[in-house]
Amino acid sequence: MNIIAERKKTEAVLDTYRAWIDKVSDERFAETPPGGGWSYAEVYSHIMQATLGSTIALERCTQKTCKPTNKGANWLGKAILFFGMFPPGIRTKQPAKVAERMPAIKISKEEARNYIIKCRQRLDAMVALMLNLENDGRVAHPRLGMLSAGQWLKFIRIHLNHHLKQLKRIEKKF
Repeated sequence: MNIIAERKKTEAVLDTYRAWIDKVSDERFAETPPGGGWSYAEVYSHIMQATLGSTIALERCTQKTCKPTNKGANWLGKAILFFGMFPPGIRTKQPAKVAERMPAIKISKEEARNYIIKCRQRLDAMVALMLNLENDGRVAHPRLGMLSAGQWLKFIRIHLNHHLKQLKRIEKKF
């Protein structure tokens, strides 16, 4: 995997998230869409918390502060990483453990902007670590199995892209 290319793709997706904030009014950002589901604010809360959490796992891989293992991604993880997307038409809920640790809450647009800045800074720091070290550590993902630093970086982009589709579904509800 080309770490720099993956980082650029992730940066482009974060640019899309940043631009989306300006498209939506403050009131609409926090409003629950007709028919229920997450608001824009809750999607941003979830995706940015998940991105930061993924950078922690990525960092553990680079620092080798995880238990050594020969295990890798499970079949779902391999498929998602290979195709670069979640299976089309399948909508899943986040694992209960993740929802407890990182609940999706309604945040302000300013908080969302700050989360994006923080995610960019963490990703910059993690890419620097990945370029300078041998990265063979693996950390468990709640659904995808044991992922390496490079796989975590790719997962971040895939997950961000996945939730852009959710933002589009919310827009259609309004």
